[in-house]
Amino acid sequence: MIKAPKQIALVIQTRIYENNSILQGIAAFERQNAAWNFFLDDQARSVNNPAWLLRKKWDGLICRHRYPTIVEEFHRLGIPCVNIDDTEWSKPGVPKVRPDNRAMGHLAAEHFLERGFRHFAFSGFSNEDWSLERRDSFKESIQAMGYECHLFESFYPNEVNPEWDQEEQESLKKWLKSLPYPIGIMTCNDMRGLQLIHAAQEAGLKVPEEVAILGANNDVVRAELSNPPLSSIPVNSYEWGFQAASVLNDMIEGKEVPEDTFIEPLNVIVRRSTDALAIEDPTVVKALKIIQQEACAGLRVDDLVKRVSVSRSLLERRFRKVLRRTPQEEIRHARINRMKGLLSDTDKTLADIAEIVGFEHPEYCSVMFKRLTGESPSEYRQRHRAIHRA
Repeated sequence: MIKAPKQIALVIQTRIYENNSILQGIAAFERQNAAWNFFLDDQARSVNNPAWLLRKKWDGLICRHRYPTIVEEFHRLGIPCVNIDDTEWSKPGVPKVRPDNRAMGHLAAEHFLERGFRHFAFSGFSNEDWSLERRDSFKESIQAMGYECHLFESFYPNEVNPEWDQEEQESLKKWLKSLPYPIGIMTCNDMRGLQLIHAAQEAGLKVPEEVAILGANNDVVRAELSNPPLSSIPVNSYEWGFQAASVLNDMIEGKEVPEDTFIEPLNVIVRRSTDALAIEDPTVVKALKIIQQEACAGLRVDDLVKRVSVSRSLLERRFRKVLRRTPQEEIRHARINRMKGLLSDTDKTLADIAEIVGFEHPEYCSVMFKRLTGESPSEYRQRHRAIHRA
């Protein structure tokens, strides 16, 4: 006898860009693992009126909203629920699934350090937990390398308007004028990134040559509306939804679930706002450009040395001084980064990927990938499901 589908309520606002990918991840889990019927409260009407949603009997709830009233009511009634809002609010018995904001801060620091920046800053919101987490990890990563991290934070209102936006840009403009250049700045999200680009332009600063700006969440529409287009760290929204559904399914089946599940970000989407090298050594700059273009085409250090017309030992000293790694390590790093993109964004086999990135043997490619990332290519692919697969 076929079991009746479980009735699942989703309180997730579709007007928020990344929420649509979260819903795709939830749907994908249901197709693969469960029989659920969904009701989508895409305007979060139930947050202010839980009784409206509770007119029907539910088997579970997945909710993303900064006000947890509906989650508290479902929990009080003994209905399994998963909170996926990206705040530190928690309640015993209500598991949370949300982005790993600390990993995003570390990734941003690595992005700027790779480009040779020696001045760094963060701009975010002082009253948002997720912004503070991103700030702290970015700052820790920068300070661990012996550099200072400048900060600018302000209070984020519940509702934004053009007047607030203009006031923020004026404050950011004054702050930008006080900073050393060239500087790499992580912003807490793409909205702040867009404000900062506008402020830099008003201050007469070149983006990215003097001020390189990196956003977060990869709100594609907002990033592309920017001039120059805004680089950003994508939240793995698809996996966010998939894992939220997995946790809810385990709860419905009576299994133990973790209190917190953190979703690691995807690789930085590089657009024009950070497409710059803050390196004064022209030999290193030339070598890096060659590596970026040819690392996956069998480039060797001996070839690189001939192209830049310096000795191998001198090139290695200059690389270590500027980037704190050797030319060989930089070539491997470029290949591994290319591998990450192919693993997450395509269905190509490991053999095909190894050939594309310049490894003769897939087995060695796999060993090198695990040595440098800590996980196998298959593990990485599983953890970074491409959003378009939904």
